Amino acid sequence: MLAWSVVTPGPVEEKGLRRVVKPVPVPAEDELLVHVRACGVCRTDLHVAEGDLPVHRAGVTPGHEVVGLVAGFGAGVGGFAVGDRVGVAWLRRTDGTCDYCARGAENLCPFSRYTGWDTDGGYAEYTTVPAGFAYRLPEAGPVDEVALAPLLCAGIIGYRALRRAALPPGGRLGLYGFGGSAHLCAQLALAEGATVHVLTRGAAARRLALDLGAASAQDAYAMSPEPLDSAILFAPAGDLVPVALRALDRGGTLSVTGIHLSDTPALHYETELFYEKQLRSVTSNTRQDGREFLALAARHDIHATTHAYPLTQADRALRDLKAGRFDGAAVLVNDVS
Repeated sequence: MLAWSVVTPGPVEEKGLRRVVKPVPVPAEDELLVHVRACGVCRTDLHVAEGDLPVHRAGVTPGHEVVGLVAGFGAGVGGFAVGDRVGVAWLRRTDGTCDYCARGAENLCPFSRYTGWDTDGGYAEYTTVPAGFAYRLPEAGPVDEVALAPLLCAGIIGYRALRRAALPPGGRLGLYGFGGSAHLCAQLALAEGATVHVLTRGAAARRLALDLGAASAQDAYAMSPEPLDSAILFAPAGDLVPVALRALDRGGTLSVTGIHLSDTPALHYETELFYEKQLRSVTSNTRQDGREFLALAARHDIHATTHAYPLTQADRALRDLKAGRFDGAAVLVNDVS
C-alpha cells in the first residue's frame, strides 16, 4: 500500500516526510484493520516529521485524525462488522491498570501509546487501532468523511483545553493561535454562551474567526480588548505565555494545548501570575473527552473549515501547514484505493 514515512526527521521542505510502499498491516487480536478514507493533518504530525518530538518508531507513518471503514479485525474483537465507519484518534492504547487509569486520568498513563508516533497512523491506505480506542462514527456520505476527520484530534484536544481553562458561564475567552483546533474550540465556546476574542498571526485566520462569530480578531501579540476570564494557547510559541497571562483578569486561567512548545520567557510574578491567575498544561485526552466532544459537536453543528489534499500530496499539505497557507484544517483524502 502507499504510505508516508518519517525516514529521517527534518524540515518538511527537505523531505522530512517520504512516500514509500508498506505492506497492509495485520491487526492484532484486539485490533481493527481500518481502510483509511480521510485523515486530518495535525501540527503534531509536523512536529514528528521535523523531529521536534523524538522519534518513537523508525520510519513511522504519521496521522491520527482518521475516518475509515473497518476492513477486518483480530480474533478477539466483538461488536464490529466489516464496513462500519470508525474514527482513529491520537490516544491509541493505555495499560488500563495504573493509578492514573484507575482514577479516570488515562491521558496521564505512563505506558500510553499514540497513533502516528508509536505506531503507524493514517497517512496511508490502511491503519490499525485497538477496538477499545476506536470511535464509532455516524454513517453518511463521502463529504462528511473530510468534515469529521479534524474532530478526532483538533476537536477533542480543543475541548479538553476549554475545560482545563475553567471558563465561567458567559465568560470572556481568548484564543491564541487559530488553526484546526482553535476554530473548533471557538464554535463550542460560542455555542455555550462565551464571548470569544482571537489573537493570531494570519489574516485569513482572523477573517475566519470573525465569520464564526468572534467578538474581535487581531494580531497574536496585541492586547485583548477586554480582560479575559480564560485563555487557551494553541500556537506552539512559548513567548505568548506571558502575553496571554497579562491579558487575564484576576482569577483567570490559561491552558496550553501543545505537546511541543518553544521556550517560555521568564515570568514576572506581579503582572503575570499574581491575583490567583493559573497556568495549566493540557496532556492528550481521555476517551471520555472524545465521546463528550463528538456528542456536543453533533448537537451544536460544530464543523471544520477544511482544505482537502490527495493522500498522494501529504508532503505538500504539511509544508502548507507549516507556512500558514490555509485557515481551518487540512485533510488528506485517500485517492489511491
